[in-house]
Amino acid sequence: MVPRYTRPDMAAIWAPVNRYRLWFAIEAAAADGMAALGTIPKEAAIAIRAKGQPMLDAMDESDIDRIDAIEAETRHDVIAFLTWLAEGVGAESRFVHQGMTSSDVLDTTLSLQLTQAADLLLADLDAVLTALKRRAIEHKYTLTIGRSHGIHAEPTSFGLKLAGHYAEFARNRARLVAARAEVAVCAISGAVGTYAHLDPLVEAHVARTLGLAIEPVSTQVIARDRHAQFFCTLAVIASAVERLSIEVRHLQRSEVREAEEFFHAGQKGSSAMPHKRNPVLSENLTGLARIVRAAAVPALENVALWHERDISHSSVERVIGPDATQALDFALMRLAGMMEKLVVHPERMLANLESLGGVVHSGEVLLALTRAGILREDAYRIVQRNAMATWENLGKPDGRGFRDNLLADPDVAGRITPAAVDAAMDPAMHLRAVDQVFDRVFGPQASAMAAE
Repeated sequence: MVPRYTRPDMAAIWAPVNRYRLWFAIEAAAADGMAALGTIPKEAAIAIRAKGQPMLDAMDESDIDRIDAIEAETRHDVIAFLTWLAEGVGAESRFVHQGMTSSDVLDTTLSLQLTQAADLLLADLDAVLTALKRRAIEHKYTLTIGRSHGIHAEPTSFGLKLAGHYAEFARNRARLVAARAEVAVCAISGAVGTYAHLDPLVEAHVARTLGLAIEPVSTQVIARDRHAQFFCTLAVIASAVERLSIEVRHLQRSEVREAEEFFHAGQKGSSAMPHKRNPVLSENLTGLARIVRAAAVPALENVALWHERDISHSSVERVIGPDATQALDFALMRLAGMMEKLVVHPERMLANLESLGGVVHSGEVLLALTRAGILREDAYRIVQRNAMATWENLGKPDGRGFRDNLLADPDVAGRITPAAVDAAMDPAMHLRAVDQVFDRVFGPQASAMAAE
């Protein structure tokens, strides 16, 4: 991922220093486990950790360059690392990697990297949830028009809109917790996963040391359905990011202007048009969501490896691991900030709600006519023709609003009173269940917070 969309903590997870430190942690833990079983001398395990750990703690670019130089000759990354480690550990290094295969190190390391990345992403999601909850409660009773197919439908509240996004991100947080558990597994089973050259107790020791579960059957590699679930979860979260971003983009359109991204002092919207205030953050988030989702298909295709293993998945994961997690980390951070500072225009929302002369209340008027004894099919025709007349004559000198058209209709006059029409066209009725919905989403305390 390019530096522009990479935050330091997430980048550090995928940096060579962290990877090599995790490799050593796995090798040292395995040596400890073997020593406890008497497979290697205890003094050797102590020496491996005592000499190796300072090497990893002090690792810098010169060490990475040395490993790269060895790999250029050996054409094998794990062997290159083990050779570099042996240069510092000395004679006891012959007990490193006993009975293990490269996938034991690589797959367990990837498990650790993905769990580290998931922890950062969970914190990012918490920031998004905090922002959405605050703004939803703030605008719990802010009337706005709901839209279907992009067309005015019926009134809703802006807080209710945001509550829906909050509920989606809460579900996504639970999905990520499950996906983290799915990939937090260890495999130290040797060639083709048979434990022929080491005891399964070594694997159990490594798993306990690193805080991982044990892969029940590891055919030399950890099954990639686990990783597919992880990256598909990231893709679902990215889609939630895009859905909220598109909402902001639509609401910021000049002819809508119900909400807009915060425009900083000194910010410029266009090199040619000084008046522009563009939704650049939400557009950027839409693009980043595409990058994250792009990892889902390769992760799914990685599931079908040949026999006990091949390495067709390896090159894929070297790309999608850093790119997907870094892009989503950046996107969630940006989304949280955007929603915290989102500028909301309640007066514009109300003006848009009323801009079609009241036709958005046609549904309740329809019900009022049926309650007055008119068959539903007949009531629908009555309401629709008056709504269409209102819509088609909007802005014309002789154009009437929906209420006046209804009361002038002989099929309506005498059937329901003007007061009944007014009650049917009261937008406040669309807020009557908001408290109940908020209680379901945020808990009963949300109503008290909104009232303060």
